Amino acid sequence: MRRNESGIVDQILFLRDVGWDADDKFETRDQLDADDCDLHAKLNRQKMWNLEKRAGAGKTEMEEMNCATNIFRILSCLLLLLLPSASLPLCIDSKAPFTPKTPLVFCPTGDSVCCDTNQDLELQKVFQSMNISDHACASLLKSIICAQCHQFSWDLFGGNLGTRSVPTLCTVSASAALSKTSSNNFCSKVWDACQTTSILNSPFAPSLRNKIKVSVRSTSSKLADLWKSNTSFCKAFGGSLDDGLVCFNGTSALLRDTKNPQPPNGICLEQLANGSYLDMTAHPDGSNSVFLASQQGKIWLVNVPKEGTGEAMMLDESNPFVDLSETVHVSTELGLMSIAFHPNFAHNGRFFVSYNCDRDHWSGCSGRCSCNTDVSCDPSKLHSSYGDRPCQFHTVISEYTANNSGFDPSSAIKGNPVEVRRIFTMGIAYTNANGGQIIFGPDGYLYFMTGDGETELDPYNLAQNKKSLLGKILRFDVDNFPSEAELTKLNAWGNYSIPKDNPFLYDKESLPEIWALGLRNPWRCSWDSERPSYFLCIDSGKDQYEEVDLATKGGNYGWPYFEGTFPFHFQNSSRGNKNNNSTNLIFPLMGYDHSPVNTNDGSSSIAGGFVYRSDTDPCLYGKYLFSDLYGFAIWAGIENPENSGNFTTAKVPFSCSRGSPIQCNLEKEKSHLNLGYVYALGKDNKKDIYLLTSKGVLRIAPPNRCHYICSKENLTAFQDPQHIPFSPSTSTGMHFNSSLKKLLLFFHSFLLLLLNFSL
Repeated sequence: MRRNESGIVDQILFLRDVGWDADDKFETRDQLDADDCDLHAKLNRQKMWNLEKRAGAGKTEMEEMNCATNIFRILSCLLLLLLPSASLPLCIDSKAPFTPKTPLVFCPTGDSVCCDTNQDLELQKVFQSMNISDHACASLLKSIICAQCHQFSWDLFGGNLGTRSVPTLCTVSASAALSKTSSNNFCSKVWDACQTTSILNSPFAPSLRNKIKVSVRSTSSKLADLWKSNTSFCKAFGGSLDDGLVCFNGTSALLRDTKNPQPPNGICLEQLANGSYLDMTAHPDGSNSVFLASQQGKIWLVNVPKEGTGEAMMLDESNPFVDLSETVHVSTELGLMSIAFHPNFAHNGRFFVSYNCDRDHWSGCSGRCSCNTDVSCDPSKLHSSYGDRPCQFHTVISEYTANNSGFDPSSAIKGNPVEVRRIFTMGIAYTNANGGQIIFGPDGYLYFMTGDGETELDPYNLAQNKKSLLGKILRFDVDNFPSEAELTKLNAWGNYSIPKDNPFLYDKESLPEIWALGLRNPWRCSWDSERPSYFLCIDSGKDQYEEVDLATKGGNYGWPYFEGTFPFHFQNSSRGNKNNNSTNLIFPLMGYDHSPVNTNDGSSSIAGGFVYRSDTDPCLYGKYLFSDLYGFAIWAGIENPENSGNFTTAKVPFSCSRGSPIQCNLEKEKSHLNLGYVYALGKDNKKDIYLLTSKGVLRIAPPNRCHYICSKENLTAFQDPQHIPFSPSTSTGMHFNSSLKKLLLFFHSFLLLLLNFSL
């Protein structure tokens, strides 16, 4: 049975069992073994066996229901058009916009807003306190105050800096000035209407320029008293699309339109290393070094050769930075999952590892089970999976150090394998869909992605249950540690404190560690290095859809009510504590349906992903790149207009660079090249992007190396490496020979210089 067929049967069974019809309302919205490639065959055999078991109905039954199923798919898509959805638009408090239960009265800015009725009333009081007598000026000031409720208020008010008392007011761009077009000059319109009008508690006072909330003052001021001219006023409060800003035109946010951006012609790859690695992170010191981690529990410190030198990564498998293999338990989807280095690692040497352990083989593997009374779950009543008992295995985050013997941690070549501190421990009921990534955010906090650990017919609805940590993004403060008494009172799962702005900190019905929910298996997340509001997470689907989500504080991404944009719900999921506030689901920015992606091989699990910000391939700049575990495609997510959250995706051809340090093993399978199994993507300090595959580590190279045409590429900046294709057995010798040649060339030049002086 093919995957797309099983997906149809799943939907039929779902309809039949839950009796869904068009009037129903839904409440809100795998990977690796020690045996490398064999693990994926095992994993997919397991998936197919489960699907066939669930399908139950034979081929004849499926064919009889095909017509009804196709009608259901069409109705589902039409239904989705009516559902509220928040995309990239973001509120000042970092949360996604929402549909208010009661429409706003003072600031009716649309269906998707950033204010509730209480905030709406507060803004009305602020406006009334200004006591503006001129009607034209008052109308403009009201729209400016209400911009705090606009779905793009994050960008309008300066993002995470929170530096503006008013939104960025649109000014005339350079191009508009040349064409004598001033339709977007809202800033000048405000100046003309309000320059001689008295405004109490004016948000335009210079002392309030760097504050969002206007303090209560009794003094009256006019713009002309505060600012010398229209020019000085709009220099302080204005901005244009030419400046790369999102600006407010009085009614809406103006976004830069990139004029029908085209997908790149192709992605050129060069192979830098053999071997399979599950995670990669750049050295925090900003150097050309990276850390590579294997599922088996080893981490290596590696220097990355400069692009164009023709050199490979020099990695000594027998000499890792740290070896935790005696602690880590490895199976199909368990092992060392992720590594993260403290933002201040260069000074404190702290680094963190997310891994799985087996309590039957390590006494230090102990903790509370995720199946517990808080979620109405009894582990003794769960069936064993492949002979493994529920919560025999644990998910662990441990802290380690490279601050050894007083050496500067940034120059350390060895980490200490002795655990410094146990940050987090949780028993997992089952061994699939467990996430496991850890990453430090721009705010300095540690984010942890957990899967829902789902099984067939999971009755506990854990991803929506805010008493469970499964199917969530968690957020920890690992710089401030509470006392034992405080940890006991918190009922914490380890040693950490809760950030004061975690969205459910004061919700007694929720666990305070939760930052976002409704995820199935968030495998890899990353921030756009140029826009910290873009926190993009890939969430691996079950049978039908792979998705990329914009993760926001308090966001609900809909699983298991939806898989991507397709209705999905387990027939027995009525048990357990449901999420009662589930009306504002956030649907994916982009993704792909299993069935049409690759009809020959199917698809397995999304692998990603980063917004490309390197100079190596300018035609990829600003595009979000991701792939699939099966390695048959690389996608580029293209946003237009900028900052809108409106993405289109395109499969981009790829090939191996001529002069690749290691000859790529991109086998042609049927009509396409294949990367092998793509586990994840990585990024170095130069912002170059890497693919971590079963065939090795590949880096994106300049497009001309593969004869791809990119009109933005500076061809004079790149020279083809002149060398013999790399052989792993001779890598050290080749590196020495290259250095020796440079040394001989230096002495030869020096002798010629001396000879010239003697003459």
